[in-house]
Amino acid sequence: MARLAPERALRRLELTIVRRLEGFLHGEHLGLLPGPGTELAEARVYRPGEDDVRRMDWSVTARTTTPHVRDVIADRELETWALVDMSASMDFGTAALEKRELAVAAVGTVGFLTHRLGDRFGGLVVRGGRVRRWPARSGRLALYGLLRSLLGEPRTPSDGPADDFASALDTLSRGPQRRGLRLVVSDFLDGSADDPTLPLPWERGMKRLSGRHQVLVVEVLDPRELELPPVGVVWLTDPETGVMQEINTSDPGLRARYAAAAHAHRERVRATLRRAGAAHLLLRTDQDWVADTARFVLGHRRVARRLHAPPTRGAGA
Repeated sequence: MARLAPERALRRLELTIVRRLEGFLHGEHLGLLPGPGTELAEARVYRPGEDDVRRMDWSVTARTTTPHVRDVIADRELETWALVDMSASMDFGTAALEKRELAVAAVGTVGFLTHRLGDRFGGLVVRGGRVRRWPARSGRLALYGLLRSLLGEPRTPSDGPADDFASALDTLSRGPQRRGLRLVVSDFLDGSADDPTLPLPWERGMKRLSGRHQVLVVEVLDPRELELPPVGVVWLTDPETGVMQEINTSDPGLRARYAAAAHAHRERVRATLRRAGAAHLLLRTDQDWVADTARFVLGHRRVARRLHAPPTRGAGA
């Protein structure tokens, strides 16, 4: 996508998403709070003087011989905010895509397939030591504006100011209070939590965000971040700090330690997201991101139904 003009890249991205994923993420989004609406919820016993008799559920009343009313769920507009990590470590890719291109594809997927009339889409972009904010606006042009900005983001120099992903996540969690969908896209390679005994610096912000909104986290990675190929002596540069180091990739012990450390970090990120209650989608630059997204959606449909289902009477009794 980076080799195409922004408009052509966006059209190709939208065609890819709509043709291959349409039908997996489509569907009406229900309000998070009960209220006046048309979507039927659970039936309950009629309370005289409190309930409107126009909401009487006569079929349940006839079966149980006890007056019942049917609650409804408010139909509400969906407000989506995306936090996109565009730090120096995202300017990397050894397969079909770079990680930053995969990040744009993830934002486009959620945006194109959840957009409905009146919905609002906004974004925060982390790059160059600062956070750029795109206010939430309705209409497809707002989403196109954010995607066009992400495609046009210049590469971040490794000697530039450090990016603080944890602070950006705190900004998102303290930002718009209207309940909705929050999308977080990052490789989680900020290098600020090398001590495995300490919590990751963004864990508190993620928990705060998940406590109020539905959160989808998209983790992007490249296969070379998981294991090193045996190609002899090479110089590696840390994209976040600019530090260079000479290593001998022909050493099997070094490759084994590298793979173990990478695996431990990924497991730590996965466990942290699970504790925070965020949905976790892993996308790789060497795999079909459309197919991975489809499998993720299908696998979480059952969980989503349970989350949106009304509470069962007598639960926990």
